[in-house]
Amino acid sequence: MEAEYRVTYSNFVSVSPACRQQSTVAQFVIAVQIALDTNPLYTTRAGVARYVRGLQAGLRANNDTAFEVAPLAWKVENFSYVQPARAIKTAWRELVWARTTAPRQLRGTKADLLHSTALPLIEYSPCRHVVTLHDLALLRNPARFRPWQRRRGLNRLKRIADADHIIAVSQFTADEAMGLLQVPAAKLSVVHHGVPLAEHEEMPAGLPDEFFLSVGSLEPGKNLSLLKQVWHQAQQNGASLPPLVIAGARWEGVATEGSPPADWYYLGYQSDEVLLALYRRARGLLFPSLYEGFGLPVLEAMAAGCPVICGRVASLPEVGGDAACYADLTIKGYLSAIDALIRDDEMREHLRQAGLDHARKFTWARCAQETSEVWRQTLSV
Repeated sequence: MEAEYRVTYSNFVSVSPACRQQSTVAQFVIAVQIALDTNPLYTTRAGVARYVRGLQAGLRANNDTAFEVAPLAWKVENFSYVQPARAIKTAWRELVWARTTAPRQLRGTKADLLHSTALPLIEYSPCRHVVTLHDLALLRNPARFRPWQRRRGLNRLKRIADADHIIAVSQFTADEAMGLLQVPAAKLSVVHHGVPLAEHEEMPAGLPDEFFLSVGSLEPGKNLSLLKQVWHQAQQNGASLPPLVIAGARWEGVATEGSPPADWYYLGYQSDEVLLALYRRARGLLFPSLYEGFGLPVLEAMAAGCPVICGRVASLPEVGGDAACYADLTIKGYLSAIDALIRDDEMREHLRQAGLDHARKFTWARCAQETSEVWRQTLSV
């Protein structure tokens, strides 16, 4: 029996003529096919990978039957910086898989929409295309990137203009996109991250009872050099700061910032379970980053009841709201904020409670719901 199809982008409804004659409508919901680029899960352990995992978790929790979301990636891990293996894998992913295999897979699966979760990797999309823009550090701070990253990243950044819609992870990033890339406001939607806390914690052995915490990929833009100067100045002043525990993949740039204080603990990359334990036990999170498109560690710390000291720069006031302690990114400014957090229990408790309340506004379910709405709007144009 031939059916008549009424097509929308929230669902597809098939109505048989016989059913209409009997005044009975049979509805068959066929989900819209979304191809979600999950390559960051195999190339980085930084914030973009956490975003992809969080978005996937939110989509599963929301269980929006209007969409069927399928991951699209070259599922080969490339976390090591050992050469030439890293370069070979990167070249294959970006120059072979993205140019040939991925477009063919998109056509074969008849995807209705491709969502690039970072700068567009896939060079040709046969369907509608949404891109998540995390920041414009490539333009603002090119020295933070290796030569290959700069060359390929700028090429991928140019393809932003070809996307049907762009999700910015903060209003700050959206404003930069309008100012630096001339993206029209109508093509932008702001969708904040959620907070990906683990279900249980796992405290590593051998750490002191009291410590401050630093979390993030340890490249120069994270400004760990400022904290080294702060610890040195405190020593010069005859003061003794608690040890600093540092969690994050260690980049080459850190080695050029001088020898660390003796009471610093470099843990390297850590699981979400370990991060949760560190956040809960730390005196505070020190986050002197110079530039962030979002700044996920700020929210992670707040959600775990850990006070935050950060600079009033880039997206951090938007993300931290009134729940963070904002310090000038100077030795004097940061040392003063750290000293206040050590001495003032009332201030610390205020920041802890304010952070818990603030972090509740940011969930992956909300992020997924707002992302799904962007998909609907993009497909309805």
